Amino acid sequence: MLTLIFFFCLLNSLLLTGSFTHPKCFWRMKQEEDGDVVTGCVFFLDAELIPMDKDYLDILLDKLISTRNYQVVFPLAFAMEEINGNPHLLPNVSLIFYVFANNCNDKQEFPNLTYIAAKSNLLLLNNMCAEDLKCQVAITGPISAISMSLAPYTQLYKHLQLTYGPFYDILSDHEQFPYLHQMAPKDTALALAMVSVIIHFSWNWVGLAISDDDQGIQFLSDLRGETKAKAVCLAFVIMIPVDTYLYMSRAEVYYSQIVTSSTSVVIIYGGTDSTLAVSFRMWDSLGLQRLLITTSQWDVITSKRDYTLHSFHGTLAFAHHHGEISGLKSYVQTFNPSEYTDILLARLGWMYFDCEASTSKCKTLENCSLNASLDWLMLKSFDIVFSDVSYDVYNAVYAVAHALHDMLLQQVEYQPFNTERLLKSDCSQLHPIFKKIHFINPVGDAIHMNQKEKLQPEYDIYLIRSFPHGVGLKVKVGEFNPTHFPHGYQLHLSEDMIEWATGSREVPSSVCSVECDPGFRKFHQEGMSACCFDCVPCTENEISNETGLDQCLKCPEDQYANTEHNQCILKAMIYLAFDDPLGMALSCMALCFSVFTALVLGVFVRHHDTPIVKANNLTLSYILLISLVFCFLCSLLFIGRPNSVTCVLQQTTYAVVFTVAVSTVLAKTVTVVLAFKVTAPGRRMRWLLVSGAPNYIIPFCTIIQIIVCAIWLGASPPSVDTDAHSEHGHIIIVCNKGSGPAFYCVLGYLGSLALASFILAFLARNLPDTFNEAKLLTFSMLLFCSVWVTFLPVYHSTKGKVMVAVEVFSILASSAGLLGCIFVPKCYIILLRPERNSLQKLREKTSS
Repeated sequence: MLTLIFFFCLLNSLLLTGSFTHPKCFWRMKQEEDGDVVTGCVFFLDAELIPMDKDYLDILLDKLISTRNYQVVFPLAFAMEEINGNPHLLPNVSLIFYVFANNCNDKQEFPNLTYIAAKSNLLLLNNMCAEDLKCQVAITGPISAISMSLAPYTQLYKHLQLTYGPFYDILSDHEQFPYLHQMAPKDTALALAMVSVIIHFSWNWVGLAISDDDQGIQFLSDLRGETKAKAVCLAFVIMIPVDTYLYMSRAEVYYSQIVTSSTSVVIIYGGTDSTLAVSFRMWDSLGLQRLLITTSQWDVITSKRDYTLHSFHGTLAFAHHHGEISGLKSYVQTFNPSEYTDILLARLGWMYFDCEASTSKCKTLENCSLNASLDWLMLKSFDIVFSDVSYDVYNAVYAVAHALHDMLLQQVEYQPFNTERLLKSDCSQLHPIFKKIHFINPVGDAIHMNQKEKLQPEYDIYLIRSFPHGVGLKVKVGEFNPTHFPHGYQLHLSEDMIEWATGSREVPSSVCSVECDPGFRKFHQEGMSACCFDCVPCTENEISNETGLDQCLKCPEDQYANTEHNQCILKAMIYLAFDDPLGMALSCMALCFSVFTALVLGVFVRHHDTPIVKANNLTLSYILLISLVFCFLCSLLFIGRPNSVTCVLQQTTYAVVFTVAVSTVLAKTVTVVLAFKVTAPGRRMRWLLVSGAPNYIIPFCTIIQIIVCAIWLGASPPSVDTDAHSEHGHIIIVCNKGSGPAFYCVLGYLGSLALASFILAFLARNLPDTFNEAKLLTFSMLLFCSVWVTFLPVYHSTKGKVMVAVEVFSILASSAGLLGCIFVPKCYIILLRPERNSLQKLREKTSS
């Protein structure tokens, strides 16, 4: 009594500290005896015309209730009582079940009995002699060994055999087991369900421990297919051999694989009667703490675990989804409680708290007084109602009843009705009917005995938490429905129902590598798993604006990456503008030189009758000065936002105007040479100078340049272009030269004219005369050629608006060189040394 009160107080205090929500919460107490014994039962169903003796059923239940097979016995007896009391199902026929004595306690007991029976050529079913054998149905499980042991004999006598417990692929071979039917559906979606939960919690690094048998290998294949598609990696795969001796020789290796792995989540799949279960118990005893993902059949194994309240580990168990077997709870509570109350409280692992449980919080219990606590603890129902094993057994009994019912109906239609003779016949008529049977059970679920017609199973997901002293809590936290929901929406988890063993809702982490932050990308080293990687920063002009990207994204041409490489920023549109300091300086220089050139032209016009002005062809001087004004002004076309018009004008204007200027210098140079070389009497070429032939050089050379420019504009004219790469964070608007060869033809033509002028002026540099400007022309052409020879490499080594500035500066420098070298010395004499600007000084120089 004191023990019961202690447990009630402990459970009540834990309820007050929990925060789990409805619909289903189970508290459990650790079983102290035979906790690790995995047992099974073999029952035989028989149909009789006499009613089932209630005393016989009570004796059987009292005998079996002390074993751990209450999850099989109660639903079996309950289903039979329901069917026997149903006037519409098997009327006037009663179902009765038999069981071998003590076969529930030892899974070796039944094989021993069948061996003895086989040795004496008898199968001892229900203690009947061979001549009295009739159609019976065997219900076996939950482990495959028991079902396989009985299968040869059921096949020999053509008896139906139904199995409860997990679905085994080996038992689905109808050639080897033609009369065997599994009640559990095949777990075709179990791997997908588990991986969906793993993805939901952002885990990608999980371990796997399976039995090394057909069942485990098939699950491994399914799991690998799902993990590969969902980018989940297996940190390790431990395949526990079935052979105990082989397992013991490798046990330490298996344990080392788990403890050395960085994963916090381990999937366990296999039979609870296998060496995998033995291995798990050993790992647990060594203090291995991992969050387990497994199936509902492992509830018995995981219920042995004791944890501290500060441990975050627990178990996520997947159970087949089905409704509650209505009435079973009351049946368990009311069946002869005085005989088994103490045993149940000591041995049953699950207790369902439903005094008046709040619909929102499991922790809230109302109307549970301390005086009624003992009765409340004794009368509460258990996990039997929701167990997969209980549900399978319940459906098996109903399937047999429906098959027998259909067989009797067919007998009425085709043969004289003789129920007793039919019930005592073999199962040859029952078996084909059973394979086609489908019905709606009292729970409301559709049951199909044809495995091909069974839908993919739905799963309930339970979070199992364990506490000290063997007390635990099992909470339904979600469902997985692959049948009625599209892909991606099949998992439904209630986050507010999930509270991990730490007492917080923070999800445990299980990843090989922490996801890369924005600005970084994953770098996979050779030989490493896909989930293990390093994080490296994105390269220039690339970003990653999300967590965990495999590749960085390149910014568009009109955008650039910020310093954190997690965002693309729109580039600013720039060009050599007038308000830009560089553009402003060049504009001022162009205007100043233009004004200065105009002033020089004014000086020459005002002093046009002086010897120094008339000495070297006044007309050519005017043409050169005017062309220089336009040379300075055309540089303004290069400044400001480029457009289609300015791009065409800036190249052609400067080409033509400079051609005029350089050809004028060439004409002046030719005039000087002719003046001193061919003006002597009797020279045949004197008429060239007298007729003004040098003046025709200007239009001739200009026309050639205009033709070249026309070809340029016709082939590939200059156009507006953008340069998004020269300057970080900016898009530079520039004028594309169009045809590169045409551009260099224009420059080459200008260079050839300048070179010709330079050569002629250099040859005439030592000619006598006060006003001989051959030396001035030589220096001007030398400066001109130097500027443009320097321009070419500098122009190609710069980008963007600096390149435009270089071209503008070259125009201004070369034009200023012509102006300074040719006209500034003359203006100096005209304005500051007028005494030298006279015929007398000219004659003195000539005579000397």
